[in-house]
Amino acid sequence: MEIQNKKEGNKGIFYIEKDGKTVAEMVYTMAAPDKMIIEHTEVSDELKGQNIGSKLVKNAADFARKNNMKIIPLCPFTLSVFKKRPEYEDVWLK
Repeated sequence: MEIQNKKEGNKGIFYIEKDGKTVAEMVYTMAAPDKMIIEHTEVSDELKGQNIGSKLVKNAADFARKNNMKIIPLCPFTLSVFKKRPEYEDVWLK
């Protein structure tokens, strides 16, 4: 499953599509050119148990690193992943 990124203005979404419908998403807002606020993460029931949420977080972190950004994790899921995994310290804006 491929994670895609769509951005319009200062809003964006990392998402996975299956059969033309979105089955997982992570919504973000660009607070500044170098600051991304992750607002919401949702994974459909059909993908539960496949670590898709964690893959979305990794994808967002990789995107932030590539673009010299920091992430503000307002989404409770993303915040919990950041707290558990030290590999995200470099992109986490506390």
